[in-house]
Amino acid sequence: MGDAGINDVLDVIIVGAGISGINAAYRLQTELPSSSYTILESRGGVGGTWDFFRYPGFRSDSDLYTFGFSWRPWSQEKYIADGDSIRKYIRESAAIYGIDRKVQFHHKLLSANWSSDQQAWTLLVDADGQKEHLHARFVILSTGYYDYDEPLSTTIAGIEQFKGKVIHPQFWPEDFDYTDKKMVVIGSGSTAVTLIPSLAQKASHVTMLQRSPSYLLARPSVDAFGQVVSKILPSWMSHRLTRLKFLVLNSFFVKFCGAYPKVAKKLIKKATVKELPRDTPHNPHFEPRYNPWEQRLCLCPDGDFFQAMRSGKASVVTDTITTVIEDGIQLASGKTLDADIIVTATGLKIRTAGGAQISIDNTPINIGQKFLWKGVMLQDVPNAATVIGYTNASWTLGADATALLVCRLLKYLREKGITSAVPRLEHAETMKSTSALNLSSTYVVKGMKEIPKAGDRAPWLPRTSYFSDLWAAKFGSITEGLHLEKVSV
Repeated sequence: MGDAGINDVLDVIIVGAGISGINAAYRLQTELPSSSYTILESRGGVGGTWDFFRYPGFRSDSDLYTFGFSWRPWSQEKYIADGDSIRKYIRESAAIYGIDRKVQFHHKLLSANWSSDQQAWTLLVDADGQKEHLHARFVILSTGYYDYDEPLSTTIAGIEQFKGKVIHPQFWPEDFDYTDKKMVVIGSGSTAVTLIPSLAQKASHVTMLQRSPSYLLARPSVDAFGQVVSKILPSWMSHRLTRLKFLVLNSFFVKFCGAYPKVAKKLIKKATVKELPRDTPHNPHFEPRYNPWEQRLCLCPDGDFFQAMRSGKASVVTDTITTVIEDGIQLASGKTLDADIIVTATGLKIRTAGGAQISIDNTPINIGQKFLWKGVMLQDVPNAATVIGYTNASWTLGADATALLVCRLLKYLREKGITSAVPRLEHAETMKSTSALNLSSTYVVKGMKEIPKAGDRAPWLPRTSYFSDLWAAKFGSITEGLHLEKVSV
């Protein structure tokens, strides 16, 4: 991309109008109200993940007190909410603060190139079929880490022989009727756990077929503490207290599971056994091979998954597939599962930067080979932030810590007249690396080459908790590990 004659350079371009992008926009226009910015959104609506996925029962597996924006409290009674409610909440939040007027819909980022001479980014965008160039001093990639175009590829022997309907939840057909159908959902993660209770309401029977189980916890969909404090305290105070409660308890639970995995296993098993039908054993169906929080725990509001099992409309089979046949699935145990519909809830494909090519002076970079500075900026990449939330807490918490750090950095650059900030890593050969997404889930392991790396020393360490990241964003060093330049353009 040429960079001669760059005009109309925006201060910031945010890529993605999901929960991370809307939050970044709010922080930007609040902390730096004089800054010019726009949001590029490849699809036609605000909401990101919550606008894209439409499979039955789609909902959050994080509490909305912490998953919602800190600057616009979640006010609904149910704190584990359905996708439609969350999508509406994000859109209303964007509209209230005028953020929706900054969104350019059907604008898909194809590539971004940083010019050292111009000290600016040039973004090549597919604008509803037309190629356009946009320019910015700083870019915030709020694109999430899922590939919207393609799911995680999985080989299922004989699937082409199946005479019924095969569906991936990522591309659920609109108004698809599965009334009185026999359904098999392949998978054991949060998508499968979310689907089963909803499908069981109409299908004749739904079977969750899993190779190995996940941890599954039943939680009430309405928080008793929140209800009580909301009746005796002003709304702003009751929300803060309830949010703090979830922040502290969730953080404690994750740390407890890491420190005492055997005890955590026993506690989760005890809670699960209480919910199971009498004829369903805990082992092997609900006894994972890994420790709690090495992969995300699956939540079911009001125990809806277990309710579906107790009703007889849903069941779990732990086995491996030998082959799919015309009317079902043959298993290694010798059993056959009859099916009219097979749902392949086998995972999502990881993709960073929405698949766009990132270049520095026309030299492409490999995001998966770069370390993350403070979990926010890519090594050797000037004036760019990559928004990555938490895997063991609400995504929004990590996104907000990122946005606050970026705004503080932008203020510093402006005050000092600095034109670029570049994370530089000395003695990279001595750095021990790990994934920025600290999970052992199959989709994370398979997508490892796409994910930036974290290191074993500051400021390249992986994120550990919202409290420490929030402190670092507000009070920690914002120059350690950064190469700062003043270039006359």
